[in-house]
Formats: sequence, C-alpha cells, structure tokens
Amino acid sequence: DQAQPEPLPATGSVVGVDMGIANFLADSNGEFVPNPRHGAKASAKLEAAQQALSRCKRGSKRRRKAVDTVARLHRKVRRQRLDHAHKTALDLVREHDFVAHEDLKIRNMNRAPAPKPDPNQPGSFLPNGASAKAGLNRSIADAGWGVFLAILAAKAEGAGRQVMAVDPRNTSRTCPECRHVSAENRPTQEKFHCVSCDHTAHADTVGAINVLRAGLVRRDATPA
Repeated sequence: DQAQPEPLPATGSVVGVDMGIANFLADSNGEFVPNPRHGAKASAKLEAAQQALSRCKRGSKRRRKAVDTVARLHRKVRRQRLDHAHKTALDLVREHDFVAHEDLKIRNMNRAPAPKPDPNQPGSFLPNGASAKAGLNRSIADAGWGVFLAILAAKAEGAGRQVMAVDPRNTSRTCPECRHVSAENRPTQEKFHCVSCDHTAHADTVGAINVLRAGLVRRDATPA
C-alpha cells in the first residue's frame, strides 16, 4: 500500500489551457508551452531503421538486430513524450488550484475523411484532403494530448487540485472583450482580430481565456 500524497497548499490561481499543434498548449495568462515534436524529430532515423529492416532476410540475425533498433527508437520517443507530459502537468498543478481544458474527442479528430465519389466518372474519386488530414493526424498523435490530459488529471487528484473539461466549440472564435462570435474573428491560425470591437490577440490565448471562463461557470454551477 502506498501513502496518499499530501494536497499542495492553495495558490488562489486559476487557468485555462488551449491545446494545439504549433504550440503544445497556450494558457489564459498568455504563456505558451512549445510543442517538442519528438516523433517528427526522430522520423528520419525511424525511416532509415525501417528501410534497413525491410531489406533484411526473415529469420536472420541482421533482421533481429534491425527489429531491436526500430523498437529502441520507438521506446525513446515514447519516453520523451511521457517525460514532457509529466513535467508540463506538474507545472500546472503546482501553480494553479483550478485548471480548465478543452474536452477533446481525440478519436473523432483522428478519423480519415470520407471518400468523395466523382459523379462524372463512376469508379473515380474527387480530392478529399486525405493527405493533409493524415499529416494533421500524425501531428496530433505526436503531441500526445490524450496522455497529457490523463497525467494532468491524476496529478491534480493527488495534489487536491480541480481539473475540468469544457466544450471547445467557438472558444477560439469568441471575443473575450465583447463576446462577439464569428469565424471571421480568426483570420489566420495564430491571429485573433474581432470584427466587432477590433480586439486583437493570439488566437490560442483567446481560446484559453474562453476555456477558463467556461470552466469557472461550470464549476460554480456544479453542486458541491
């Protein structure tokens, strides 16, 4: 049996976080955690190791060594991803009493786009963005959002902190100043510019602010 960890002292701080690809996360205080992209950095070595494996004869000693090399590279990426998730979650838990994050449906986000049959050519298909979606899916998997959120929840429980997931819809399209909601409020991936009140900010920071507000509303509405 392991002793239960002691709750951390209260800080009086609350924060919202917005998960992303360009940055691993942005918080409602305007801070960013860079995306380490461990898988992408190791991709060249992994590709070379897998090509070497494919050239080996089945059952040979060289093939066993090649299999071990591929497995070792995958283990290294997995350890790096876990280490980054633990450190990022620990920082949030130490600094804040309440953390709100998007309720991400990661499995749904990783679905391949449906085929688009060409009505003019039976048996042919129109472009459906599958290649770009595959690249996005690899980036989502490399970021490891699901692993991070699970670790965050576990650390928060042990530290006596509260973590709450909120609906992510329109969080990056809603102006934190005037509350105007529009897709035009986000002209680029990073830029937020409200078409109603001219408020400008980083789009991920805006998303984190709105996530925090939604989380606080939900927390206050939840019976103790």
